[in-house]
Amino acid sequence: MFKKIPTPIVLLLPAIIVLAAVVLVPLLLSLYSSFTPFRLTRPQTLFVFVGLRNYVRILTDPVFLAAFVRTVVLLTIALNLEMLLGLGLALLVNRATMGQRLLRTMMMFPMMFSPVLVGFQFKFMFNDNVGLINNALQALGLTDTAIPWLIDGNLALFSIVVAEVWSSTAVFAILILSGLLAMPQEPVEAARVDGCTPWQTFRYVIWPFLMPFAFIAMTIRSLDVARAYDIVKIMTDGGPARRTELLWTLVGRTAYADAQMGLANAMAYVSIILSIAFTVYFFRKLALARTQIGAEW
Repeated sequence: MFKKIPTPIVLLLPAIIVLAAVVLVPLLLSLYSSFTPFRLTRPQTLFVFVGLRNYVRILTDPVFLAAFVRTVVLLTIALNLEMLLGLGLALLVNRATMGQRLLRTMMMFPMMFSPVLVGFQFKFMFNDNVGLINNALQALGLTDTAIPWLIDGNLALFSIVVAEVWSSTAVFAILILSGLLAMPQEPVEAARVDGCTPWQTFRYVIWPFLMPFAFIAMTIRSLDVARAYDIVKIMTDGGPARRTELLWTLVGRTAYADAQMGLANAMAYVSIILSIAFTVYFFRKLALARTQIGAEW
């Protein structure tokens, strides 16, 4: 039987079977179930085909649309803050003349913590009774009463953004720092000789070279933030009153708390489309930045 099959395919066959069993089959099953009213409490509903009813329902559901908009807002704010802070950290570390290796190692520490641990850490820090932040603000005389960070809807979303930015700014810092270390110094020195100010040198010489590294980080982080779950689940669980409900916390609640697995899978595929859209956008920006570098350098 295997004599007619090319040797490379035979050697890859075990890996193909494992990938199909672990990735392809669950994806196809979840995609199929998104066209059914499948409920975990009623297994027979998996075989009832309802077409696009689930997708029409979620696209007209104000709860889902609010979670969708909130996810996009969180993604936009978090990515921009992480890029700015990561750029600043990378520039500072690059200018260090001593202990640069130690600084690079310390910069990676937040990435070593699991999102669940980060969620518990910031949930304690933003606690309105015993939290470190409220105690510090009151000790400094900046406020007389405890601030309800995780109870007020707007403050709760701000707290989640802070946790996301703290845990993932290092991704931008490391990638941008690698760009700074790989950057040739001749154009920078030529710009200084020509009388360019430090801002002009950065704006027109350094930043265009760093843009591909920044867009790579943007692509990686957009996938992470678009499927944010752990930190939100631990810190607020989507509350108060669903004011911090994001797409994937809503998917989890719909699938397991409400047992509406078919509807949840439809939500998940809309979320995947959002992730793909951001990824394609950043890849186009990355290709444009590479083309610009090739033309200028």
